[in-house]
Amino acid sequence: MWRWILAVAYAWPALGATPPDLNPIFRALYNFDFASAHALLDREIAARPDDSLPYAVRASAYLFSELDRLQILESEFFADDKRIIEKKKLKPDAKVRERLFQAISDSQQRAMAVLARDPNDKSALFSMCVTNGVLSDYTALVERRQMRSFSSVRRSNGYAVRLLKVDPKFYDAYLTTGISEYLIGSMPFFLRWFVRVDGVEGSKDQAIKNLQLVATEGRYLGPFARILLGIVYLREKKPREAQQTLEGLAREFPSNPLLRKELAKMAAQLPR
Repeated sequence: MWRWILAVAYAWPALGATPPDLNPIFRALYNFDFASAHALLDREIAARPDDSLPYAVRASAYLFSELDRLQILESEFFADDKRIIEKKKLKPDAKVRERLFQAISDSQQRAMAVLARDPNDKSALFSMCVTNGVLSDYTALVERRQMRSFSSVRRSNGYAVRLLKVDPKFYDAYLTTGISEYLIGSMPFFLRWFVRVDGVEGSKDQAIKNLQLVATEGRYLGPFARILLGIVYLREKKPREAQQTLEGLAREFPSNPLLRKELAKMAAQLPR
């Protein structure tokens, strides 16, 4: 589930000599200001039409706005497995779906062209990691095809592992490996035999460590890692940790209505 900023970014050279400054775009996304995010992306893409990463961020923006519209980002959804796997059909926006898949295609075509020349290009590897993560989230959460989504999970995890071999300090990539660990670790034992991801043991403890690393060190995905940590804490019956995480996010992104709503809901449920 997939893709955004941290207030203190690590060194720009991680993505190349002259990487784009995407922080304002990610900040708009985390504040649920999708119109501003797309306007900023239009300018970034016009300036760098061959760069795969802005297209990957655009796919993330379409995904996040659709998850919000369909109320999939509500805490109860992620805390209750029955809601995730229920067969009740949602009504995806056909135009958003078309634009999301076009953004994925635009990003992956550019990233693969770069990787054909340089298999270790970090920006291209990250773009492939992000777009496959977006695809897995859309397939599982919007289209409700959970098992089919695991092919994208495997691809996303594979690109993350490749990226971390090239640069172990590319901390954002640990979000993908952390998600993979938690997904596999949350499955019934018999299903783990059928759903295997290379290098993933299904350790929830390792998943939390990876997410915590991204939360503190990630360049783009720090806030998203904290959102996921809040969800994990709820699932693991740690409401106080979840509340503290949400409080920090609400202070950092005061225009995000979902964070305020979830924080108020959690405060009402906790004993005083």
